[in-house]
Amino acid sequence: MINAKIRSAGASIRRVVAIRCPVTSAAPLLVLGSWNTVSLDSAYFDQWYADLATSPAREAIVARALGLPPELRFAGILPWSGLADLTSALRLPPDGLLLDLACGRGAYGVEVARRAGARLVGVDFSAVAVGQAAALSAGRLPVDRFTFTTGTLDESGQPASTVDAVMCVDAVQFAEPPLVGLEEMRRVLRPGGRVALTCWEGVGAEVPARIRAVDLARDLPRAGFEEVEVLDRPDWRAAERRLWEMALEAVDPDPAVRSLQEEARRSLDTFDAMHRVFATATAP
Repeated sequence: MINAKIRSAGASIRRVVAIRCPVTSAAPLLVLGSWNTVSLDSAYFDQWYADLATSPAREAIVARALGLPPELRFAGILPWSGLADLTSALRLPPDGLLLDLACGRGAYGVEVARRAGARLVGVDFSAVAVGQAAALSAGRLPVDRFTFTTGTLDESGQPASTVDAVMCVDAVQFAEPPLVGLEEMRRVLRPGGRVALTCWEGVGAEVPARIRAVDLARDLPRAGFEEVEVLDRPDWRAAERRLWEMALEAVDPDPAVRSLQEEARRSLDTFDAMHRVFATATAP
């Protein structure tokens, strides 16, 4: 195994070349302290997504902070610029099959599939999220080009060696341990298929246990992947800080905005202890 570090275009890059847990919904803005205090069952996330659907104020805050088109109703905190990185890294062939694991309301996967001309399968723990994702996709992709279903990070429900690429936005930390989620991604990928993940890493005592467990440079090779790259993305982290600060400025918040504000306070308290990562790898 070779382990090296290089820097390029403002990102710190680590390259490693290797010679039952819920799918919890595309970064449901539970990225810090609440991971240790909230019961992360499907009923919780169903209610969370139901609240989002009635909160135009929350939609507007997230769209402005992250540069996202508000009509796509994003649930995560990956900025719009990250979609180009995901699409390029996945290297989808024409008419390829993309699995969006922990798809949430589906917007990230829908946009990647649209850009790549791919077919899309979205899997999430929350039935409410899956329903919202299907409704969104109907206006963005041909109806025979997408499917959404419930599943988990370690049991996606997809047959082995059938998908060309897997994306997972800000959710692999919900697998217990993260390695089992990565092993499921490896199982469903065809030889030569690509995986692209966004997440956080950190090792301090103040970092939530779920994040301390994430080490993608270590675990992607363990899961059987090759051509592993893990990049620090301070630009994405800066967009995240902007989101939290804008959330705290909101007045007269509805339940979804209040949830966002609570998360903002927790996130900013430990902000410097974590860093944003973007990982890619290839199935042998």
